[in-house]
Amino acid sequence: MKAYSKQYLSGTLVLISATAFSQQKVTGRITDNSSTNINPVLVINISNQKNVLSSTSGDFTIDASENDEIRFVKEGYYRFDKKVSKEDFNTPLSISLKRIEIEIPEVKVTYTPTGNLEKDNKYLNESRKIGALKSGLSEYMRSPLNEPLPVNSISQNFKGHDFKAGYVNVFSVLKVAANFIKKSRKPKITKANFTETQDFISRIKTDIDLGFLRKYGMEDEQIDHFLIYANDTRTMAKKYRKDFKKDVIIMELQVAFAEYSKLNKLDNQ
Repeated sequence: MKAYSKQYLSGTLVLISATAFSQQKVTGRITDNSSTNINPVLVINISNQKNVLSSTSGDFTIDASENDEIRFVKEGYYRFDKKVSKEDFNTPLSISLKRIEIEIPEVKVTYTPTGNLEKDNKYLNESRKIGALKSGLSEYMRSPLNEPLPVNSISQNFKGHDFKAGYVNVFSVLKVAANFIKKSRKPKITKANFTETQDFISRIKTDIDLGFLRKYGMEDEQIDHFLIYANDTRTMAKKYRKDFKKDVIIMELQVAFAEYSKLNKLDNQ
C-alpha cells in the first residue's frame, strides 16, 4: 500500500512539473501602423482563456505554451491573432495593429477665396443684372393671370389607345417597399430602462457560454455582479439589447472582465 502511494505521489509530481515547465511567459510591445504605442489593448490567450491588458507604454506579458493562439483586441483597430512558437519565448514580440479605415466624403471646392474683398465679391455675389432678372421673374410668377391659359392637349378623337392606362410599375413599388422595410428593421439605439436591462442580462446568461467566469471560481451571485458591472461600464444593454450579436457581446464581456479581474484580484483556478 505504501509502495502504491509513493508511485502515485511520484507520478503526480512529474505531471505538475511538466505542466509548470510547459507554461512560459510571452512578452512584447504593441504599436499601430505609424509605430506609435497604443494602450490599453486586450491580450487574450485563446487556448487557456487567460487575458491581460497592455501597459501605458504598449508592453504586455502573458502565460502561454507552444502552439497557443494569442489574440489582440483594440476598439478602432483590426483584430490580430498570433500562434506562439518556440522562438517567441526568447525574443519579445513586436505586434502592429492596423487602424480601421473611416471613409470621409469628398468635398469639392469650386472656389478658393483670395482674401481680396473686391475680387471675392465679384465671384461670390450675383451681378446686378442677374439679380434684377431673378427679381423680375419672381414678381411675374406671383402676379395673377390676366387671361386664361389655352388648354394644351390633343383631342381624344385623335389619340390612340393608351396602353399604360391603369399600369403600375411593380419594380418601382417593390424597390420603395424594400427600402422602407430596411429602414424600419434597423433598430435605434436608445437608453435601456430597468426592465430592459434585466431582460438583456438574463439573455446573456441564457444564450452565451459564461464558462470562462466559472474557471475563476465565480458562483452565480458573483457572475450576476460582474454582468451588472460589464453593462454599466460598456453600456451593453443600450447598444445590443435590440441587436443581440453574440460575438460582439463576448468581446465586450472579455474587455470588461480584464479590468474587473484586476479590481477584484481574481486568480484563475
